[in-house]
Amino acid sequence: MTSEAGVSLRSVASGAGVAGPARIGRRLVQGNALPVLTVVAALVVIWYAGAVWLNAPWAYDQAGRAGVELGPVDLVAATWSQDRPRLPAPHQVGAELWRTTMEVAPTSRRSLVYHAWITLSATAVGFGLGALLGVVLAASIVLNRAMDASVMPWVIASQTIPILAIAPMIIVVLASLGVTGLMPKAVISMYLSFFPVAVGMVKGLRSPEPMLMDQMRTWNASTSQTFWKLRWPAAVPYLFASLKVGVAASLVGAIIGELPTGAVAGLGARMLSGSYFGQTVQIWSALVMAAILAACLVGAVGLVERLTKRAMGVVA
Repeated sequence: MTSEAGVSLRSVASGAGVAGPARIGRRLVQGNALPVLTVVAALVVIWYAGAVWLNAPWAYDQAGRAGVELGPVDLVAATWSQDRPRLPAPHQVGAELWRTTMEVAPTSRRSLVYHAWITLSATAVGFGLGALLGVVLAASIVLNRAMDASVMPWVIASQTIPILAIAPMIIVVLASLGVTGLMPKAVISMYLSFFPVAVGMVKGLRSPEPMLMDQMRTWNASTSQTFWKLRWPAAVPYLFASLKVGVAASLVGAIIGELPTGAVAGLGARMLSGSYFGQTVQIWSALVMAAILAACLVGAVGLVERLTKRAMGVVA
């Protein structure tokens, strides 16, 4: 009996070991990992193909000058290894990212970590101010009909002005007032981030059903009680959806704010210096670092959202 039990346990254990990779595979298929990896793989393939196409003229020109005929393999190798390509290959951008993040001190001006921190500082300040402004405007618009009629059209109209046109004016005006450094970039970042928060929160604060609003009036609830007990909890999902958009827009605003100032630090300054000297690999590495930074910021907002929903007793 004991031997039979031992054989049974061993068979279960071996079956679990065999089923382990299959179980992981099922989770990948059922989750979001496999679709995301598939899209990323497709983009990398297209990127490599685009590098061959865009860099081929220069490779053929150099081969013609040297009197060498390029075969398909030689062409691919030549287009993926140029010092100043029109479109750098993914492995070139990856090598530049590794060199400027892992092989350089984080405090060095040649480090992308240093430049990312400068941009992140302006992004964080601008995002905080923009989120606060958006929530305050949304609450005022929902609770006050005069604000709804007068302010909401201006909030929408403010986003029709191209940020590339208004950014230099903001920087010049603030510089004339003695405000330089971090704050001008943060103001531009705030300008881009407050709009999605304001619009999303207006929608969220107005989302409770009329029957629930009537019930609050039946209970003789005050305006503040209705706001905090009904409107605000209903608006939380809209708030975090808007914050995810706003934090990405805030990063874009911080980068744009670095361009017209001739800044020497920040991801925008890194892109600008790369364009001056024709260093496309440097430009693309800064772009990829900005994308990584945006993904981390959106992920941080998502984490706060899950913790908030858990504290509210909402099943995410």
